[in-house]
Amino acid sequence: MKLAAVLEQALAGEESLFRAQLLREDLARLAKLEALAATAADAEAFVKAGMRVGWTPGDARTGELREALGPFLRALYAGDDAATLDAWEALHRVRMERLLGCLTTPVPRPED
Repeated sequence: MKLAAVLEQALAGEESLFRAQLLREDLARLAKLEALAATAADAEAFVKAGMRVGWTPGDARTGELREALGPFLRALYAGDDAATLDAWEALHRVRMERLLGCLTTPVPRPED
């Protein structure tokens, strides 16, 4: 799987502990997806199961990624490396936007 090799190469050169952790988590998800692909009855079964491999904590906010996650999972299941890499970039962009949005949302302060 070309995506796994790309992520492993990125991890090998990553200096940020935060980004390195995200890469390790992504590699673990890819391993789960590879196992799912081997046992899935068809693409739709794979996509359904692939939506629940821990994309967000407890998959509580995975629905927010659905628009980008579906095409990624379909490309991955089809074994199309070029489409998988393109879909991964789109998914990663959406995930980072959501993550940064969560991290930059101001915490309400109690009234003085």
